[in-house]
Amino acid sequence: MSAKFSGLQQLGRALMLPIAVLPIAGLLLRLGQPDVLDWPAMASAGNAVFSNLGLLFAVGVGVGLARENHGAAGLAALVGFLVTTHAVEVLTAVPVAVTAGLQGAERALAVSAFKARELSKLGVPVGLLSGIIAGSAYNRFYLMELPSYLAFFGGRRFVPIVSGFAGLALAAVLGIAWPMLEHGMDAASHAILDAGSWGLFAYGTLNRILIVTGLHHILNNFAWFIVGDYHGATGDLRRFFAGDPTAGKFMSGFFPVMMFGLPGACLAMYHTARPERRALVGGLLLSLALTSFLTGVTEPVEFTFMFLAPSLYALHAVATGLAMVIMNDLGVRLGFTFSAGLFDYVLNFGHATRPLLLLPIGAAYFALYYTVFRVCIVRWNLATPGREAGEVDAPAATTQLPRAAAFVIALGGARNLAEIEACTTRLRLVLADNTAIDAAALTRLGARGLLRRGSRGLQVVLGPIADQVAGEIRAALNRTASAGSAGSSGGAGSSGGAGSAGGDGSGAEAADFDAPALLAALGGPQNVESAVAAAGRLLIRMTDPAAIDAAALRRLGIRAIAKPAGAAWQLLVAAHADETALRLGRLLRAAREAAP
Repeated sequence: MSAKFSGLQQLGRALMLPIAVLPIAGLLLRLGQPDVLDWPAMASAGNAVFSNLGLLFAVGVGVGLARENHGAAGLAALVGFLVTTHAVEVLTAVPVAVTAGLQGAERALAVSAFKARELSKLGVPVGLLSGIIAGSAYNRFYLMELPSYLAFFGGRRFVPIVSGFAGLALAAVLGIAWPMLEHGMDAASHAILDAGSWGLFAYGTLNRILIVTGLHHILNNFAWFIVGDYHGATGDLRRFFAGDPTAGKFMSGFFPVMMFGLPGACLAMYHTARPERRALVGGLLLSLALTSFLTGVTEPVEFTFMFLAPSLYALHAVATGLAMVIMNDLGVRLGFTFSAGLFDYVLNFGHATRPLLLLPIGAAYFALYYTVFRVCIVRWNLATPGREAGEVDAPAATTQLPRAAAFVIALGGARNLAEIEACTTRLRLVLADNTAIDAAALTRLGARGLLRRGSRGLQVVLGPIADQVAGEIRAALNRTASAGSAGSSGGAGSSGGAGSAGGDGSGAEAADFDAPALLAALGGPQNVESAVAAAGRLLIRMTDPAAIDAAALRRLGIRAIAKPAGAAWQLLVAAHADETALRLGRLLRAAREAAP
């Protein structure tokens, strides 16, 4: 069960890669319209993305699911998608009624139009399946070895071959079963759309509840890209931009909550903060409110109270469901390509139906959230930002470290990091031990929430910077590993030369730093929790700082020792910090493996 849940979370993360393309597509499509720039070429460029969403989902999901997000999985997904769609086009049976009374070119056009419409409905589901197959195949076969006479086709090159054959099998199934599948999809779409207010309320409420698991992306993709059909365009989002006047039901209700409700909650948290801390938390809460209002990214706000007051979060989920119902009952139809923020509201104003009604509804939601949050925070004495008992301000010295190095330290050191991924707002990590992290340090670095999965999984809610931070951490770890490899290949000869040239016995100038002696001076492996390098320094976390031998460290050539408040110990070792950190890490791993 845990493996299946983890797999669904990976799929939810992978879905965000193709969805990230939609804002630029929506921008081009809207700006090219006659009432804006009146440039058909620009509108056609934007429409090209919406017309090929299946292809984008295939490549994006394939890359998103593959180890290291390797591009070979995207190529394999593309192969699978093309094989499937073209084979299905041949296998699809055309009903007699479509060609009745037609001959020659007219008959051929009718057949072509029918198949094109059916394929457009298949595009997103086939894209998702092709991406899942390719990503899974890459993770299974990327190291596969074949006999020497077939070795060229081994490893990553084997993955597109597997995807091609899998695509052919998928096409055979779809070609035979498509009429039944189409009937099932239509029945499900009609059931959801005909559910009316109850269906919209359930969708909006579940959308917020599932955020804690990350599975809301799967729910959203079904509603936005599959439900309903308008001249071959499926899904609420695609139908909205195709001109369907009934589309927008599954998007409109988010605007009052994201643009007005949650900023109202932020203002309530500011007003209920302790007076002496309002100036400190004001900038944070303003940033969270603006992020929600402008872009519709809400998780940084929601994680400030999701676990602190689950009942308050439940009210937020119910309010989202009610917003869906209210907007639908009043005939408001709004759409977005990214999320329900001001940018999308203004950009798609011309496509919307009764968009000005958002303003009074939004004002009511702002007042509702402000009042409910202020009353609940005061009555339940919630420790929202600025109300934490005995809170200590984050020291300025901590911010002097490179961001990636600070995150590596807070996450338990390089040896604790097994996999580093990110979605729109979260770091999604696999650690050796998710209890070895420094939660307080992560909070100082901007984390708004932590979600543990089993003994190794960890999600860190950061907001829109999550993907950038993940890239910085991977780059920092790669630099450390590369420096360590280069130092190891230098051998004893180079280190001996450096030591001879020094003349003063300074170990800091030697490439072959005495790592065992350094570890002993730090109190032994039992005292060192982690050791990483950054900016010519060793950043050491210790169990008992009193156990270190400062005199021994100086004899070893450590140029300076510093301990900024709240940060790791810093040892200045100049040019060989990366190599020294790598050797300390090896010694620590060996000591832990040898421990009973």
